Amino acid sequence: MPSRVILFGAFDRHNLGDLLLPHIAAALLPGRDLVFAGLAERDLRPFGGHAVAALSRLAPEPPATLIHVGGEILTCTAWQAAVMLLPPAQLQPTIAYLEARPAERDAFVRAWLGTEAQAPYVASRRRHAGLQRVIHASIGGVELDRADAALRAEVLAALREADAVAVRDSRTLAHLSAAGIPARLLPDPAVMVAVLFGDRIRARAGDGEVAQVRGAFAQGHLAVQFSADFDDDATLATMAAQLDVVAARTGLGVVLFRAGAAPWHDDLAGLQRVAAGLRPGAVHVFESLDLWDLCALIASSRGFCGSSLHGRIVASAFGLPRLNLRVPTAGGRAGKQAACAATWDDSSGPAVVDVGDLAEGLQAALAATPALLHRQAQRLAAAYRQGFAGLCAGLA
Repeated sequence: MPSRVILFGAFDRHNLGDLLLPHIAAALLPGRDLVFAGLAERDLRPFGGHAVAALSRLAPEPPATLIHVGGEILTCTAWQAAVMLLPPAQLQPTIAYLEARPAERDAFVRAWLGTEAQAPYVASRRRHAGLQRVIHASIGGVELDRADAALRAEVLAALREADAVAVRDSRTLAHLSAAGIPARLLPDPAVMVAVLFGDRIRARAGDGEVAQVRGAFAQGHLAVQFSADFDDDATLATMAAQLDVVAARTGLGVVLFRAGAAPWHDDLAGLQRVAAGLRPGAVHVFESLDLWDLCALIASSRGFCGSSLHGRIVASAFGLPRLNLRVPTAGGRAGKQAACAATWDDSSGPAVVDVGDLAEGLQAALAATPALLHRQAQRLAAAYRQGFAGLCAGLA
């Protein structure tokens, strides 16, 4: 009998990449007995995701295999994970109460997540009896060297015990290499989205809100997103001014969308404030949070601009121009977006820019050669397919 495969990740909350990655893994493991697991039991099917089980409540029987499906999991703390799983109405009251009460906060996090792990999205056989194999597929941790020492030690111990480790950027690879952990490079799973789901996504672009957008902007549209990290008056005003320049130069519509609605992700009010600063008729605030609508919006666009790494990768998979925005509070540090772009992108243009350089950066991105972008998309998809098959070789 084929072994049960637990696909584990942060797909227990609303985020474009986290909703998409288990679809990729499932499509590449046809006929398997699959369980979709996160830290919390959630039903994300109304948004195109999965019915997700809580890993702490599963009792896998040998020879079960657990596959980490990707994501920036190595530096996600238990507190961050717990907050991102809170209902929106409880977010601010919970943070305000617990921030000054560290002992109560720690107890709350342990109870809420069902684990004492400091890096709860990094599973190991030590914490989960019944797992025969543990695989990490295209995970990330570009700031692992800056993480708390105890968290870093826990993560490295779990990775040493894993049966296979693949990371999605050379910076994370360097961190693991320095710790003596063998790992390989593998593109992010989302590079497969056009190959596996292209027909479904293109059909989706003919319906609903995406079709309305396409009808409203005859010359095409840009898919634009930014997280709540950009939500201050000066940054939003700069964003609006830069996008207004882009719309005037290109004649393209600006479609503002949310790549994630979980706490600490994207904020609809921020999109609306930016939209108010653009000329009438040049902008649309996209309301749908359905995974396939978001993919269709990007795939049918003339290019993507935003802070989301997976917004960038979905655009890349469809051979489209893309540009990431640097979080204003990053302090000049290169984040996961820059690390992945430096590892895999062939483009000579800027990968990540500050908000004040959005218009110039997007102009450079839109000048990229389409044939080059499509060749890169095909190369990365082929590399992921082969690499994932190698990671999973030997599954019963």
